[in-house]
Parts: sequence; C-alpha cells; structure tokens
Amino acid sequence: MVYRICFSYLKNAVDTEDMVQNTFIKIIEKSITFESPEHEKAWLIVTASNLCKNHLKHWWQKRGNIEDHLMESSGKDRPSDELLDTVMKLPEKYKLVLYLYYYEGYDSNEIAKMLDKPQSTVRNDLHRARKRLREELGEDLDEK
Repeated sequence: MVYRICFSYLKNAVDTEDMVQNTFIKIIEKSITFESPEHEKAWLIVTASNLCKNHLKHWWQKRGNIEDHLMESSGKDRPSDELLDTVMKLPEKYKLVLYLYYYEGYDSNEIAKMLDKPQSTVRNDLHRARKRLREELGEDLDEK
C-alpha cells in the first residue's frame, strides 16, 4: 500500500523505494503506538503522501517543472495509461481522495477523519475529481 502511494506520486521505482523506507524509518524513530490497525494505516498513508510531496517539491526547486518530467517518463503503451496520466494531472487533494476511496475502499467519512477535513469537503473533492476526469477523458466513470 505504501509503495503504491509513493509510486503514484513519484513514477520512479528508485525514488519510490527511498520514500517507502523513509516512511517506515519515521515510524521506528518516533516509536509511535497506534490505537488500532486503521489508525496505523491512516498514519502511513498521510506520512507517505507528505514525504512524497516534499520530495517532489525539493526536486522541482532543483530541476524545474515536474509535469514535464512525468510526461517525458510516461509511455502510452497500455490503455489504462490515459486514465493514470489524467489522474496524475489532478491537484494533490483530488489524487489522494481518489486513491483512498477507490483503491483502499474507505468511505468519505473515514477519509475525512484521516485527513482532518469536514466530510462535505471530502465529498466535494471526490465529486470535482470525477467531474474533471470525465471532462478530460470524455467518458462516463462509474461512481461508487
């Protein structure tokens, strides 16, 4: 799960492995105890996302536009690449809620608690993300 989150941000196996390692190093260094397995999972998701965002921010400051890098490194070999490319172009808040909702199976209430946002904000983000995907792809997407 942590690897998939990091890879969705970084699109690069080497950097992904580094950020996965950093995520688990943080948990070990801080000696965190969790209330439940769900709390631990939420902590891992948020921490991995934040580490990847910081990594990309620093990379961008050094090298320039990340979007150009992602476009150069992505190939259009598979049909699902168009959807993935479109999702990767969405703002970070949309990418994260889509991942948690569709890939991890959390409902909007659980996502709201994880991200410390009102549930209505999460629902709006999901709605707007789906709308953008429909506009970009020109097709109907199934809503859960």
